[in-house]
Amino acid sequence: MDAPSPYLVGPYAPTPEEVALDCTPIVGAVPTDLRGAYVRNGPNPQFAPRGRYHWFDGDGMLHAAWFEGGRARYANRYVRTAAFEREAAAGRALWSGIMEPLRDNPRDMPYKDAANTDVCFHDGALIATYYVGGTPMRVHPRTLAPLGGGVAGAPARFSAHAKVDPATGELFCFDFGPRPPFLRYAVVGPGGRDPHTVPLEVGGPRLPHDMCFTKKHALLMDLPIHFDLEQMEKGRWRTTFRRDVPARFAILPRRGTAVRWFEAEPCYVYHAANAWDDGDAVVMVGCRVDDPLPAPDPADGPHAIAMANLRVRARLWRWRFDLATGRTEERCLDDRNTEFPAIAGGFRGQRTRFAYNVTLATTRTLGFDGLVKYDTDTGHAEHLPLGPGRFGSEMAFAPREGATAEDDGYLVTFVRDEAEGRSELWILDARQLTAGPIARLHVPARVPLGFHATWVTGRDLDAVA
Repeated sequence: MDAPSPYLVGPYAPTPEEVALDCTPIVGAVPTDLRGAYVRNGPNPQFAPRGRYHWFDGDGMLHAAWFEGGRARYANRYVRTAAFEREAAAGRALWSGIMEPLRDNPRDMPYKDAANTDVCFHDGALIATYYVGGTPMRVHPRTLAPLGGGVAGAPARFSAHAKVDPATGELFCFDFGPRPPFLRYAVVGPGGRDPHTVPLEVGGPRLPHDMCFTKKHALLMDLPIHFDLEQMEKGRWRTTFRRDVPARFAILPRRGTAVRWFEAEPCYVYHAANAWDDGDAVVMVGCRVDDPLPAPDPADGPHAIAMANLRVRARLWRWRFDLATGRTEERCLDDRNTEFPAIAGGFRGQRTRFAYNVTLATTRTLGFDGLVKYDTDTGHAEHLPLGPGRFGSEMAFAPREGATAEDDGYLVTFVRDEAEGRSELWILDARQLTAGPIARLHVPARVPLGFHATWVTGRDLDAVA
């Protein structure tokens, strides 16, 4: 029998139970001016997978910590997608993942819609989303109870990395697929008001992963990872990286249709930190990947392709798109391998100075072994290693109660300590990252490594019944 996927063991092994428990201090104490919720999404298969497992295949599970009055409580819960419920009723896995042919999967849903990638807060609910597009799943931000699928006014399906404007409450999202229109942008206001959708002209099936907005514009990406059409016809997931094709970035008015395309050097962008208007230009800061599809290592056996897909080498990068001249300027801000950027969410869409990234470990599997605070004006970085055997999650910035400055607040992240066999919740001062955590809390459940996170303010929680 083949060895299990490395993404099903060790710090990645799924946790079997849904729990709700208090967190207890290991070192320090929860600040009394920290109020709100840190929520992280990630894969957690409820049944043994069929065939070769890719980390992106597992069922979505939300892990949340709520802070108030100097205390913290934790809960986790599966995202109740339609696919999750069908497998729960069958008592076994019904889908194989992206490493296997589609022929034995349910015909009405060839790829399992797992809602395991990202999570954001919009219109009174958490929204869990899937990286290749699926039904957005609404979840109660106080209890993680399911609230059903779909967002009023938005497309029935959209990809991970939808963005919410904190000033207007609008949700920005995109969807893509194997048939025209291959890429579609949408924005919708709270309560489903004023929906606006625009198809974008790209030359065929693409695999975009993120988007941005500014006060005036939306920014989407047409990057040179193309689907292999011949393999798609055979029911196989196969992509190629076209080094001879430029990266393209679409900029259009937030609620307009006039699209401007800008070209840059070939690359892939998994995650952008933020974008903003700068006079007659739009600036975007994100993580640029030079080689998104590295060659598989035969030593990884049947899991070699999946392992190679997750062997990420990214650098913090700045693009400037000049709306007056049509020119693109780009430059590297830092050469270390970092990804999963977070910012102060209340400043999204406007000029920001700071980004909070994770460093990518030099392990066989994708893991986060350190935290970085970037000054994106200068590229200066403050780096905090997590320590041997410790792996973190994407951070969320949590403003202090009453804060007005961009970095006046805390950074929150889950940390898995494999040496101690426990999961922790770390709280750090965003202005003193290298001083280490001001509090380390014991999470009385195992939190596997996962993907993206968000912060829900105490004020937003107060407004939810």
